[in-house]
This record gives sequence, structure tokens and C-alpha cells, in this order.
Amino acid sequence: MSLAAEAFVSQIAAAEPWPENATLYQPLNGKNHFFMLISCHVSYVPIMSQAYLKMCGLPVHLCCRANAEYMSPSGKVPFIHVGNQVVSELGPIVQFTKAKGHSLSDGLDDVQRAEMKAYMELVNNMLLTAELYIQWCDNATAAEITRPRYSSPYSWPLNYILAYQKQWEVRRKMNAIGWAGKSLEQVYEDVSQCCQALSQRLGTQPYFFNKQPTELDALVFGHLFTILTTRLTNDELGERVKSFTNLLSFCRRIEQNYFEEQDRDSQSGASSRHSKGPSLM
Repeated sequence: MSLAAEAFVSQIAAAEPWPENATLYQPLNGKNHFFMLISCHVSYVPIMSQAYLKMCGLPVHLCCRANAEYMSPSGKVPFIHVGNQVVSELGPIVQFTKAKGHSLSDGLDDVQRAEMKAYMELVNNMLLTAELYIQWCDNATAAEITRPRYSSPYSWPLNYILAYQKQWEVRRKMNAIGWAGKSLEQVYEDVSQCCQALSQRLGTQPYFFNKQPTELDALVFGHLFTILTTRLTNDELGERVKSFTNLLSFCRRIEQNYFEEQDRDSQSGASSRHSKGPSLM
């Protein structure tokens, strides 16, 4: 986001309080819409934004739409509809909420903020890229799982066209960043190295910067939770993550603290459009 755009978003956002009817849009898949958390776009995973908003204590309804990708102003998901504003992707959503006075990283000093951004860049460069590679560049996974599930909300021939168009987009990206020639084993090793760095930074702390979650925690949780709960042609990717016990405990902690408890609260009050997804438990 440009500086001018950030300033405009901040000015608009600060003028209105957070409404009770804010809506987070994410893709829908006819067989299992949570599968789309990885395969929907070369972008941030929708559950990251959901986790971030929950950590900020901001109420949001979930709305799953087959055409969410095409409803987004940037063509990327997730996106939120707050009042008269529509904001897509995690980064701009973070800036938008910050302008309204809600931030998870205000307590960090400059060194910690720089470190947080460095780890977020690592996660986006390694985990996100590995997820997309496995979904779309591994021929067995693409044929057996990704294309059928990605295309299932649409009728023929649109389902066929959109699935192959998405695969072409992802493979073009992989070629541009030098990942096209990698083997699956090399990709798994990249994931292990990224998890090793995250595991060492987390240590025995509940969150990456001690007792309170930040944007990094939401980002890491979104990726790891999706890896752990998404069915693939083999379990190798999930097993690599599970070998880091503190990261697995970290994911369970966030699921318990920000999803299970708040889901129970919403069910005991007014009706909610939130549908519970897969669980680590």
C-alpha cells in the first residue's frame, strides 16, 4: 500500500467506530470451504485475518462466497466490509484497524517491530510459497485434490477454465521466483528450516513476543493451522510441522483462546453467521 493510500485509509477509518456488523469474506468450496484457505489465491490465507481480528477483540461475521476472489477490490482474499469501506488482504486490514485504534504491536519497541517484520517476511517467502507449490505444482496433488475442489462451486466449462487458469498463475509465479525446478523433498526441507527458525524464536513463550500476540502470531497460526488441517495426497507437510512441539502447542493455544472460547460466547448470545471449521483437537 502506498503512503498516500495509507493516509487516506487511516483518515477514513479513524472517523468511524468499529461496527457490530463488520463482515469478513472468504472463498467457499462446495466440498470443504476450508480447503480454499490455501488454494484460493497467491495471497494471505483468510484464517490469518480472522485470527488477527479476534486477537484485537473486534467482532466480525464470516461470509463464504464462491466468487469472493472476484468481489475483492484487489482480486485477492480475504477482504472485510466495514461500514462503507472494503479492505482486502491482511496487511491493509492491519493498517485499517490500527487507524481505528486497534493494534497488536503497539507495545513493541523499534527493534522488536523490525524483528517481527523480518519473521513475517520469512513466513510469506517460505511457508506461503511452499503451500502453493504443493497445491498446484505437484501433479498428483493438483489432479486429485486441488483442481477438483477449487472448481467444485462452478458449473462446466467455467470450473475447468478457472481451475487451469489458477494453476497457470501459480506455476508462472513459481517460475519467476526460481521454485519451478524444486523437488517436493526440497520444498519440505524449506518448510522444516522455516519452522526451525520460528520454533527457536518462540521457545517456551506463549507467543513470539512473550505474553501478548502480535501480527506475527496471527500470520504463523494461519499458515500452520491450515497445513495441519488440510488433507493432501500425503501427510509429509503436516508431519514436518508436527515435529516442532512448541509450534503445535502454539497453534492449539490460539485455537483454544481465540476460536473455541469466542465461538461458545457467540453461540450463547445472538445468532452468528460463523461456521466452525476444522480443529486441531
